[in-house]
Parts: sequence; structure tokens; C-alpha cells
Amino acid sequence: MAAREPGGPEPSWSKVMRLLDSNIIIYASKPGHAFLQPLVGATDICASVVSYVEVLGYHLLSQREVDQLEEFFANTPTLPLSPPVLDEAVRLRRQRKMKLGDALVAGTALFHKCTLVTRNIKDFDRIPKLTLHDPFPATAVP
Repeated sequence: MAAREPGGPEPSWSKVMRLLDSNIIIYASKPGHAFLQPLVGATDICASVVSYVEVLGYHLLSQREVDQLEEFFANTPTLPLSPPVLDEAVRLRRQRKMKLGDALVAGTALFHKCTLVTRNIKDFDRIPKLTLHDPFPATAVP
């Protein structure tokens, strides 16, 4: 997984950031998904602390994968679960049945006005005002 150079340019928070969902971070770390490398190395990306826990907390990671993913998170802004993010997540869960992690990630994207980059568009496509992007080619199979 490509990482930005430490000390390199900081992301510009004045432009729309892209929040990477856990599945995109995981796919990018696996063989056969080289097309995701420019995305995970971009300067306009960020992650949620939920993705940090979901990705690094997976119990079957090899040490090489742990090292690679820790480097990614060390070089990627990670957005916290602030009270406004939690309020968004609560609002979303009251509107429809959602997994807790999805509600927290969507709440993070909505509050910070990020485009959510995910392979699981169907989990989020009924959320008004949430901009989604699936970086996989239309014919790709994960």
C-alpha cells in the first residue's frame, strides 16, 4: 500500500476530502488491487477511527499486513468520533436500520462533508446528502 512521504504536503481541508471506508483500505492492501494505490496515496483522503479499529482489529492479519496498514494510518488523517458525528450517527439509525459501524462512518462523512469512498454503495445509498464513490471498475469482482 502506497503511503505519502512523512512531512509531505498536508491535505487541504478547504477542498472536499474523500473518506475511505474500511473495505477500500483492506482491498488496497491485498494483491490484485493495484488500481487502488493512487487513491490510498492521495493527499485528499482521510479515514474514520471506526475504520482504524475495524481494519487493524481484524484477528487474521499477518505481521506484514499489520505493518503495512499501520503505516497507512500513520500517514492518513483519521477523523474522530466527536459529539456532532455521534449526533449524525444517532439520527441515521433512527431513520433506518443500520449497522453501528456504518452509521458512525456515514455520520463522519456527513459532518465533515466528505465523499465516502466504499465498495458497499448499497449500505449507504439511501442516505440523503451523502456523496458516495465506488472506485472499482463496473466489471470488477472483489
